[in-house]
This record gives sequence, structure tokens and C-alpha cells, in this order.
Amino acid sequence: MTSKTTRYVRTRRTAWAIPTALIILSLIPVIAGAARLTELTGGATVTPQNARFFASPIPVVTHIVTVTVYSLLGAFQFVPTLRRGRQSWHRMAGRVLIPAGLLAGLSGLWMSMFYALPEGDGEALLVIRLVFGSGMVASIFMGILAIRRRDYAIHGAWMTRAYAIALGAGTQAFVLLSWMLVVGPTYETTRAVLMGASWVINLAVAEYFIQRRRATAQFRKEPR
Repeated sequence: MTSKTTRYVRTRRTAWAIPTALIILSLIPVIAGAARLTELTGGATVTPQNARFFASPIPVVTHIVTVTVYSLLGAFQFVPTLRRGRQSWHRMAGRVLIPAGLLAGLSGLWMSMFYALPEGDGEALLVIRLVFGSGMVASIFMGILAIRRRDYAIHGAWMTRAYAIALGAGTQAFVLLSWMLVVGPTYETTRAVLMGASWVINLAVAEYFIQRRRATAQFRKEPR
């Protein structure tokens, strides 16, 4: 294998490493959502833990379906080769992802405000959910405004932030599980802190890649 071919293979592997990792992270909330849909449609017993979903199923079903589409389809938006051309896959997928993301964020906000708080959640976690849910919706709107101005870099930055917030549930599962294995059970305050920290972790990682893309673009513009 020539050095040129080796570099090509490595580039392709690197290009697909990020979306693969994102899909793996997405599988946690996707599987949990599928289990919830099965519960709602399979005639499961109503319990204090799921009564709010049976009483008002439309918001949770909307949230599960749109988050699943948004998280899995959105992972492929980070493949560079799919973003090229006026009729690229990236653009066509975006027409699905934007409404899916807005519905996911808005339905999540609706559930936070109008569903009864489950056991173990408190007012602090409710506020955190409202802050990050609103941040996701606002980021998508900022991305829409940027693409209307043909500001592709700003559009990509805002959509990356929105996607990072959407994947919060996947990171929360890892963080909460790690805490329980090392420290022990979580309580209301601990749960709020850990779940909020998970969203912050996702946004910090997103911001790192946003700034790296910006620095790379600036480097390519500089005269040699």
C-alpha cells in the first residue's frame, strides 16, 4: 500500500470516527425511547412512574420519535464528504433535521413544564432542563438565521451546539452510572448537578470542535 493510499484510508477512518461515536452515544436514549413507546402501545400496567405518559402520550411520543431522528440522522452531518455540493446529502438531511430538532426541543420543554415531576427530580433539575431545552431551540433558530445569511460557519457552529444539547441524555447515562458505581446512589441535588454537568460537558466538547474548525479555516485563508 502506497503512502498516499495509507493517508486516504486514515482520513476516511477519521472522518467516520466522530459520527460513529455519536451514534453509539445516541443509542442509549434511542433504546430507552423505544422501550417507552413499547410500554405505551403494548398495554403495560400504569404505575406512578409512567402515569403521566399514559395521561398525555402525544408529547412524549413526539419527543421520542423526533429525538431518535435528530440524533441518529444528525450524526452523519459531521461527515465532511457529505457536506459538499449544492444538492449535497447534508443540505437535504438538514431539511428533516431542523423541524425534527425543533419538535424535539419544544416537546421536551412542554414535558418539563406540564408533566408531574418524577420521583428523584426536583425544582433545580426542572430549571436546568428548561435552560438547556430553551438553549437547544434557540441554537436551531440562530442556525436558521445564519444559513439565510449564507453564513455557513456560524450556521454550523449553532447547529453543533444544538446537537450537543440533544445528546445530553446519552452523556447523562454514562455520568450517572459512573457516579453510582464509584460513589453510590444519587439524590435530588446530586442528580441535578450531574445531569447539568453532562450538558456542560457536551457543550464544552462541541465548542472545542467549533473553535478548531474556525482556526483551521482561518489558517487556510492566511497567505503563504
